[in-house]
Amino acid sequence: MWKIVNGKLIQTVDETRTEYKTRISASLIKKLKVMAEESNSHIGYLLENGFENILNESALIYDKKNRPKDRVEFRTTCDKDTLESLRLFAKSNKLNLNDVIEASESYINLEEVKNANWRYRIVKE
Repeated sequence: MWKIVNGKLIQTVDETRTEYKTRISASLIKKLKVMAEESNSHIGYLLENGFENILNESALIYDKKNRPKDRVEFRTTCDKDTLESLRLFAKSNKLNLNDVIEASESYINLEEVKNANWRYRIVKE
């Protein structure tokens, strides 16, 4: 992100975002990669949109017997508050965070997803 400070453009780190590491389905990552390319976005932004939308639900029905067997490590960034709310949501539904992350894929609204250039936005100080 860029900030305008005293008329000068300065590159800064977005303090509202945090990195996280999880294990999700490799086939889901491939599917998200295609969706991201088609919508000019990033996988992290797609997931974040799904997180925000799934948090609007009161409960999540998830069959633990159908967990994918192809989980791989995945790293990306997300809004700190959204990620913390997602952790609490997972705990209240007695699910692992990985399960909720994978379930959020069906809640992605491509019309509301951040554009790939969002990280280069300019913010006035």
